[in-house]
Amino acid sequence: MSEGPSTPPAPPGASPEVANGGAPVAGPDRPTPEFEVTGVDHVDRAVAPTLAFRISVTDPSNLPIFAMALSVMFTIEPGKRRYEAPERDRLIELFGEPERWSSTTGSFRWGQVDALTPAFTGAGDFVVKLPCTYDHDVAASKYFEGLDGGEAPLRLHFNGTVIYEAGDGRMQIVTIPWDCSSRFRMPVSAWKRMIEAHYPFRRWIALDPFVVERLAKRRAELGLPTFDAVVEGLLGEAGA
Repeated sequence: MSEGPSTPPAPPGASPEVANGGAPVAGPDRPTPEFEVTGVDHVDRAVAPTLAFRISVTDPSNLPIFAMALSVMFTIEPGKRRYEAPERDRLIELFGEPERWSSTTGSFRWGQVDALTPAFTGAGDFVVKLPCTYDHDVAASKYFEGLDGGEAPLRLHFNGTVIYEAGDGRMQIVTIPWDCSSRFRMPVSAWKRMIEAHYPFRRWIALDPFVVERLAKRRAELGLPTFDAVVEGLLGEAGA
């Protein structure tokens, strides 16, 4: 009995369908989502300064995904960009003298939020909103304020669970791999637009209540109209 014709080997670089003689190849038997940050902008009229990151997700399994319950951690990777001289001067408080930056500009945490994605199959999009603070004692605020422009290198780490429909129709839950992450070069202008929208003509510094009381007392003694005038006078005395 003669054998049927054998399938010739696929050419180098051929797709899985070609390698399988044209028959479709089944994807993974469970979701393996991959994430990509596609953009960012600030949220108008938010109670607190908030950035909205647009995220694209793809899943090669093509299984119906009902939802993903995510925990998204944002880290800043300052060592992955160059800095002009004025920027280096402003960031000395954060990283020390520039000659030490090779060891002091490691990644540091910015924030962490939870997010719930809508249902999708194969690919989808969702938004992660990150509340921000303008407190100058927070490292992230110091960092962004020290930049004149360009891009801030970020890395988003995704963790959580995927609720999906298995091939047999049953609902299943699987965890997202611990090393699932995506890098994004955020335009510094997005941060600056957000701050300008929330604090259009002012900047805020957190002070101890006792210090505020002393400033108020000096303001009354000198008959000055604003706290700005009090601070300007103190800076002038210090300079003299």
